[in-house]
Amino acid sequence: MSEFVETVLRPHFNFWVYVILMMIGLWALIAKNNLIKKLIGLSIFQTAIILFYVSMGVKENANIPILDHHGHEEHVVAHAEDGHAGAHDKKAHVEKSDHATGSHGESHPDATSPDPDTMANPLPHVLMLTAIVVGVATLGVALSIVQMIFREYGSLEEDEILEQVKAGNSDG
Repeated sequence: MSEFVETVLRPHFNFWVYVILMMIGLWALIAKNNLIKKLIGLSIFQTAIILFYVSMGVKENANIPILDHHGHEEHVVAHAEDGHAGAHDKKAHVEKSDHATGSHGESHPDATSPDPDTMANPLPHVLMLTAIVVGVATLGVALSIVQMIFREYGSLEEDEILEQVKAGNSDG
């Protein structure tokens, strides 16, 4: 048993927590009859998925990929100090750019270029920020629909609402 804990549980503890959260949310969606409780379960399920994706984007001892524009700031600062930007300065900037990228536009790594192995990938985090915004908007729409259902049927219990819908269909 301790081998299982040491080899499976401890190294991937966060993933086990996310799976447990996902199962709690899924259980609430399936087993609960109250519409608000179903929405809470949906939110828990969504949170577990977002945490899972964010943790997939984490890299040990990684830096954030914030890069400068390869000396562009220094060039702009030099223009600000002179108070003018002549054609010669623009030509020097173009030559500097051509030197950095090569004559055919291909990139040549130099001593200041970052190592991709030491950089964290921001894409999962950015996508999950979008997922959070979409989730909040979806939850707001769902809560307004639940509010309209309560006004129409006087209940938030799924069984009671279905009985009223069936009774209304058989009468009409």
